[in-house]
Amino acid sequence: MMKGRYTAKPEGEFVLFLIGMRFNKWWRIDKWFSVFLVMPRMLRELYKQPELGLLHHEMWFSRTIILVQYWKSADQLIAYANAKDAEHLPAWKAFNRSVKDDSVGIWHETYVIKPGQYETIYANMPRFGLGAATALQEANGALARASTRMTTKTD
Repeated sequence: MMKGRYTAKPEGEFVLFLIGMRFNKWWRIDKWFSVFLVMPRMLRELYKQPELGLLHHEMWFSRTIILVQYWKSADQLIAYANAKDAEHLPAWKAFNRSVKDDSVGIWHETYVIKPGQYETIYANMPRFGLGAATALQEANGALARASTRMTTKTD
């Protein structure tokens, strides 16, 4: 845990990628279990090769699983999604072949975020979210309030 108040300090534009799956028929483990196992393999691959562009992720489990991912660029995210030699594309093709019913749902949302279009605060927290994906700066002076963090350049 880091005592005090901090704000994230990304360098330029970054991508926020939300992705997840939903167990529509949780009892159909034969349909969703293989989908469930794919994401950890992709994350291991991405962390072993930082040049692919993943900066950090957070994950939550419930009936709907959600991963919040931070990427260096949309181009890198799209390149990974379409790379024939990476984990994602074969997994996507296998999912489309095997899950013909509605037993499992998958979804994603992609946001390209430019400087000045976000603000963050982490008070007495371990590194988390965008603050774990990028550098941190103490949130004092003009960075102490959300209203001014949006418009203040970090050092």
